[in-house]
Amino acid sequence: MQYIITHKTRYDYGEVVPECYNLVRLAPRELDNQHTHSHELIVTPTPDERSWRMDYFGNPVEHFEIHSPHIDLTVTAREHVEIHPRPHLEVDKTVPWESVANDSLRSQIAVGEFRYASRHIRPSPVLAEYARRSFTANRPIADAALDLTTRIFSDFKFDPEATTVSTPVEEVFEKRAGVCQDFAHLQLACFRSLNLPARYVSGYLRTIPPPGKPRMVGADASHAWVSLYCGTAGWIDFDPTNNVIPALDHITIAWGRDYSDVCPVQGVYMGGGVSRLKVEVDVMPQDEFIN
Repeated sequence: MQYIITHKTRYDYGEVVPECYNLVRLAPRELDNQHTHSHELIVTPTPDERSWRMDYFGNPVEHFEIHSPHIDLTVTAREHVEIHPRPHLEVDKTVPWESVANDSLRSQIAVGEFRYASRHIRPSPVLAEYARRSFTANRPIADAALDLTTRIFSDFKFDPEATTVSTPVEEVFEKRAGVCQDFAHLQLACFRSLNLPARYVSGYLRTIPPPGKPRMVGADASHAWVSLYCGTAGWIDFDPTNNVIPALDHITIAWGRDYSDVCPVQGVYMGGGVSRLKVEVDVMPQDEFIN
């Protein structure tokens, strides 16, 4: 699959802002099954300074500064991304989950650092107990993870009004409701409560309209799911919001310990009044794209 992705973020500050400083994580990662043909970041007003780097987790990060007065800011990213099928996974052929929880990989930073608490993730006995209903003795790790994915999908209701960007995992667990960010954080906390390395993945999901209905341009949104380290099988992704193992419909942008490591647009500004934020995302197959 090839996609043309447009992600537009607009801030209306209410009052004049003399300057702002921003970090943007909207450029897709290069992966074995994912290639970026082009990436463009358009910022209005025109920045006075711009730079690019890779962050600690290997995510592309773009930085810009505006030093002239402005009352609004628009950040538009457009990508042409190609997604290839992932290798076939036999979940029942992966190693027992205990071997990953107990092995010596905790000393390897690239894996071990994803076992521990982070800003939005706090392992707990309650979440460990919930997870153990799936992670029974000697069960293959990917099979257990897929079962937990299905249980979260069944036990929790998708409700954009139930949570905010800062709602703790414990509250999500009690309410049994939230959005993709919440379900990703919840599953991460379950994994890490069992000493399993898991990371937060941000990206996009192609949405397909109901039969006979047109695509609503700009109606898509950023998405979040998780990636679990499964020993010899490597990192395997799971999407608890949709009860699937991501394939051709998922486009990866960034990963980290939780949402705070991969926020798409973040920054600071001086002055301003009561600001308003509007985000529009469109994920369109290339053969449907009209420039």
